[in-house]
Amino acid sequence: MNKKEFVINDLLSKIYQNYYPDWKLPTERELAAQYKVSRYTIQESIKKLKDMGMVNVIQGSGIFLNKNLQTSPLIYNSLTENPYSSIKSKVIELQKQPASPEDQQIFGITGNDEVWVYCRLRIVNYRAMQIERSRLPVALFPTLTPQDAEQSIQSYVLKHKYTISHYLNTYEAIALNKEQAMLLQQKRKSPAMKISSRGILSNGKIFETSEIVAIDYRCTYFTAFNNEHHKRRTQ
Repeated sequence: MNKKEFVINDLLSKIYQNYYPDWKLPTERELAAQYKVSRYTIQESIKKLKDMGMVNVIQGSGIFLNKNLQTSPLIYNSLTENPYSSIKSKVIELQKQPASPEDQQIFGITGNDEVWVYCRLRIVNYRAMQIERSRLPVALFPTLTPQDAEQSIQSYVLKHKYTISHYLNTYEAIALNKEQAMLLQQKRKSPAMKISSRGILSNGKIFETSEIVAIDYRCTYFTAFNNEHHKRRTQ
């Protein structure tokens, strides 16, 4: 872990420890002295915290914590730590397909229904970082254009007046196959993370399934200790 990463992780830890009850961080000069790093390192760390939505910088006033800190256990990952302006999507495939038996089971639809199937390449700062393959029921989304698929799918869902409740994610370490390696410009069998996800609406319906293959993936979670679960495991 380099100096900038240490500063970011330590400040995140202190934020969730309620270490700053006045909702304000020390000055850049004070932080540089505290961590024994340059002011440039502090500035880069604060910029990253700002991109994550953790702090607001008010010129002449200071660095303030965002009082609407997200309640999701996921604080950030290697994609969400970047501002939307640095993330681009390139649609590789977009088509309608008859609902498979698995689609029917997941989305609660019939064999007469169709699903949207799309694949897009997620590019961060001009570097291909993720391959995302997703499926959405046509019954919920009658129209899906390549332009829609290039933008935020969450914004697309919200535009249709649906309320997103949560996601169910499964993480698995994999080695890239030939096709994945070619798209991500990596060597075959390079390590990667596969994230299988289901998006769930507030009414309990699943609106999307996706499978993401990501390189250089990292994430930070804030996880509450479950004492009952701990007791069951030790019995």
